[in-house]
Amino acid sequence: MNAGARHPARTTVLVVAGLVAMYAITLARYGLLARPRPADVAIVFGNQVLADGTPSPRLVARLKAAARLRPTHQVRAWFVSGGIGREGHDETRVMRDWLVAHGVPDSAIVRDSLGLNSQLTAVHAAAWMHTHAVRRALVVTQYFHVARAVLACRRAGIDVVGASAPRWYEPRYLYSLAREMVALLVYAIEGR
Repeated sequence: MNAGARHPARTTVLVVAGLVAMYAITLARYGLLARPRPADVAIVFGNQVLADGTPSPRLVARLKAAARLRPTHQVRAWFVSGGIGREGHDETRVMRDWLVAHGVPDSAIVRDSLGLNSQLTAVHAAAWMHTHAVRRALVVTQYFHVARAVLACRRAGIDVVGASAPRWYEPRYLYSLAREMVALLVYAIEGR
């Protein structure tokens, strides 16, 4: 008799753990291997602004990834999206100010202060793109969020041609990856 037959619960746990690990690796790999490609607009997803009005380290990482697109002329516009956080600051104003201070022309930045989640950001970006005859986009967000951001944008009718994920990490990302694994499944099933 083999060990799996004697311990079916242990075998089941090992199989489930293996599947979860493969899903985590696939999700992380998708974001880590994503690359920016020439597009009309970069859709920059918001993140926390600190109580003093400065962007959190995670948001700074996203903004650096977005600003790096300028010297390479990969995009013509930056669509920054977010909301007003618990701290009382408009993420998009902080994002715009940071990008302008780092060389992105104010005239190339579009603010969406009602992008309270990935789905709303995608819907608002799609509406702006349609109004301005903009076709191709790339997303800018952390590696673990790239898959859901791309899915949200494609569901909104956006032609996503690439992504730019910052090469910055913190221990919290392990939690964020686990959270995103659940969020992506829920979004894929429920559409939000």
